[in-house]
Amino acid sequence: MNPLVSILMGSKSDLPVMTQAKEILDQFGISSEVRIISAHRTPNQLFQYADNVKERGIKIVIAGAGGAAHVAGMMAAKVAVPVLGVPLIGSALNGLDSLLSTVQMPSGVPVAT
Repeated sequence: MNPLVSILMGSKSDLPVMTQAKEILDQFGISSEVRIISAHRTPNQLFQYADNVKERGIKIVIAGAGGAAHVAGMMAAKVAVPVLGVPLIGSALNGLDSLLSTVQMPSGVPVAT
């Protein structure tokens, strides 16, 4: 069975927070998958993943990242399913940078937080 929810993050350091989303989805019996794909280090891999989201039956993407936090925005630019952005603490700015990167999307790139 294909997962309904994609839990995506930019690096391994995001796993402790993002695996909590998987645990909650599991409690509700909602199938999900966890992937680590960097928007900055492996953008082509991220775009390839995004290109296959809809045909795989994924209905929503939960994308978390710290720092520049572009995973959610890049996914929202490429997919026709809802994207929830999760800004994470990951730098000297204590998460403010990732919060602003996640909520300040350009017109036409919808990311919920």
